[in-house]
Amino acid sequence: MAIAAKKFKVSDIAKNFELQSKEIIETLAKFTEGEKKASTAVEEKDLDILFDIVTKEHSVENFDAYFSSAAEEKPKKQAEKPQEKKGKPQEKQNPQKKQNGKQEKQQKPSNAAPAAQKGPEKKDKKDKENRPMQARTKGEIRRIDTRANSFDAEKYNEKYENIAPASSSNSDNLVKKQKLKQKSQQYRRQGTHGGKRETEAERLKRIAAERAKKPPVITVGDEITVGELASRLKMTAAEVIKKLFSLGQMAAINDVIDYDTAEIVATELGAKVNREVVVTIEERIIDDSEDEADDLIPRDPVVCVMGHVDHGKTSILDAIRNSAVTETEAGGITQHIGAYRVDLNGQKITFLDTPGHEAFTSMRARGAMATDIAVLVVAADDGIMPQTVEAINHAKAADVSIIVAINKMDKPDASVDKIMQQLTEYELVPEEWGGDVICVPVSAKTHMNIDKLLENILLVAEMRELKANPNRAAKGIVIEARLDKGRGPVATLLVQNGTLKSGDIIVAGSAVGRVRVMVDDNRKKINAAGPSVPVEIMGLDEVPQGGDIFNAVSDEKLARALVEQRRQAAKEEQFSQYQKVTLANLFSTIKAGEIKTLNIIVKADVQGSVEAVRQSLEKLTNEEVAVKVIHGGVGAVNESDVMLANASNAIIVGFNVRPDPVATEIAERDGVDMRMYRIIYDCIEEIEDAIKGMLAPKFRDVELGRVEVRNVFKLSSAGTIAGSYVLSGKVTRNSRIRVVRDGIVIIDDAISSLKRFKDDVKEVASGYECGIGLEKFNDIKEGDILEAFITEEYKD
Repeated sequence: MAIAAKKFKVSDIAKNFELQSKEIIETLAKFTEGEKKASTAVEEKDLDILFDIVTKEHSVENFDAYFSSAAEEKPKKQAEKPQEKKGKPQEKQNPQKKQNGKQEKQQKPSNAAPAAQKGPEKKDKKDKENRPMQARTKGEIRRIDTRANSFDAEKYNEKYENIAPASSSNSDNLVKKQKLKQKSQQYRRQGTHGGKRETEAERLKRIAAERAKKPPVITVGDEITVGELASRLKMTAAEVIKKLFSLGQMAAINDVIDYDTAEIVATELGAKVNREVVVTIEERIIDDSEDEADDLIPRDPVVCVMGHVDHGKTSILDAIRNSAVTETEAGGITQHIGAYRVDLNGQKITFLDTPGHEAFTSMRARGAMATDIAVLVVAADDGIMPQTVEAINHAKAADVSIIVAINKMDKPDASVDKIMQQLTEYELVPEEWGGDVICVPVSAKTHMNIDKLLENILLVAEMRELKANPNRAAKGIVIEARLDKGRGPVATLLVQNGTLKSGDIIVAGSAVGRVRVMVDDNRKKINAAGPSVPVEIMGLDEVPQGGDIFNAVSDEKLARALVEQRRQAAKEEQFSQYQKVTLANLFSTIKAGEIKTLNIIVKADVQGSVEAVRQSLEKLTNEEVAVKVIHGGVGAVNESDVMLANASNAIIVGFNVRPDPVATEIAERDGVDMRMYRIIYDCIEEIEDAIKGMLAPKFRDVELGRVEVRNVFKLSSAGTIAGSYVLSGKVTRNSRIRVVRDGIVIIDDAISSLKRFKDDVKEVASGYECGIGLEKFNDIKEGDILEAFITEEYKD
């Protein structure tokens, strides 16, 4: 039962029975179920059957005959003893014969082994003494004949003392300690002279000699700390700092030095320096190599239509689509995914259906030029409007070709010469007047000259020689992206170079994924998209931002690692102390050599003030900084102004105007500096002082709340009272009021009375109505915005 409980394997059973595993397997196959192998564990019932079968096969018919066979072997054993005694001296004289004798002894049959072990005890002692130590410690195979009537098994067991004496462990430890002590003493004696201990000066001299024989070779990156450099040179930090000090540079152990400094220091200290080449993940998976001229082929132009909201931009886009539909059989112009393509006599044009100024600003902020040509729409009866001026500035900043489409030529008061005259004021000289700007009079209503406009677009594209290489990994820009409930992140991409294929792995900003599905502007599923082709894809892990650059890469694992790096860098950038250019830090920025041009955006209540401020500010240009007014306009500071300032790293200066709430929120988020003035000389003096480093502002306005005038009451006792509703923030009794009408500041005044119903109150919070009376100003109208603020003193 004990054997069955252990569940022996077939191989172990065969070994115990001194049989082959094959025999055991054959036996089990006859009397048990299931296939058995050498590693199969045998169950208790099968083991009992096997034991009975093997016992029957090897049973002894007569035990008397079996035990008598042992008595017959005794004379043979006694006859071998004299031969062994005679052979002993010869073995001592001839070691080779002794070795041969051992081999012969090992080759004797197993039945002779018990006879050899039956000698007297003296013989056993001599055998033990002559037996090698290795054989004794490892043990020897001994065969005992159990057929005798009695045998002494204890005689064959070596005592524990012979194998591991009690005193051996202590002596071994003593030997080890002595060896360690001897090695330590030998190590300490190295480098000593006459048995004396080596001094510090001798040690340094010996190390210097070893370095002179074989100078160390180290690898240094672009930057390294002093401590790390000392570690690689196998020196103390004090030695490196001492050498830096002798070279004229003060540094501590944790200070960072550049490669050139580290190379000079290491060379002076007798080392050879190799520059560490760091290959980033982007360099490994993104192919930024320049294309060969032979690989480039012409590509379709990408066009963006811009203009004032009331000047017929949408109408021209519809007219282009309709004319293109009439010229093509299948009509393949279905506006979709923010972009569409037009076919004109076999030549395709890609139009981006995105607000012109918004697209240009966001994309320029990321350094991406998405469009090649900008079509500027100007109404012939209205002329150039503020948003038209913004579009001109955005197009110039993005360095794209401009084609002016003078729309609404079907109206009787349309004047082309008037529009051309206004264009020259913004450095856009028409071709008719000797310039390089194409002006096309069109009518979106009657479709006049729409085909001519398209032909001019193709002409400008041909002059620019737009080319791309379709036989490489795709690269382009994200036009727009959204999160679809059923499909997940969906992105509209414009391929600028290479060919995007289904199944490609792409990296777009901080998003990564594989192109699962790709459709064109007609919602047809496609497998590949070449240069200038807009497509909509699915498969990204998150929604990218509009304007992000996308690249097709080969290694998905490295792509995900790159995206993780970008996400981490974005988090660090949010917490970093990056400062936009403000008047407060302008002088320090100029001094550090970080800026040579101060960009300013000017907004005023009238056009005359804009021109006056532009001329006054540009006169402040000196040797260190050039003042450049990149945009000037009339009206309140809006979202577009802040976006342009953020993209151009500019300061916004306002005169008698106020920023709208959306612009204020974006400016605070992006860190854009906005300064509002009522006197032109204050602005000039502040910017001049900022350039010279003398800016020391002491006061600032702190906005408290915004109030809308919903009714006006005129009382003989209290004058004009504005029945108002607090939109945001709060209004306090001691705050000042700025009256803003249509984005223009009318006056600043103090509050004479603040009431809620008939009670005087100290403040009114957001969401409540109140009555406000001003001390000096009575010309309050419904719809006016009252901005409550206080002036406080502060220090930079």
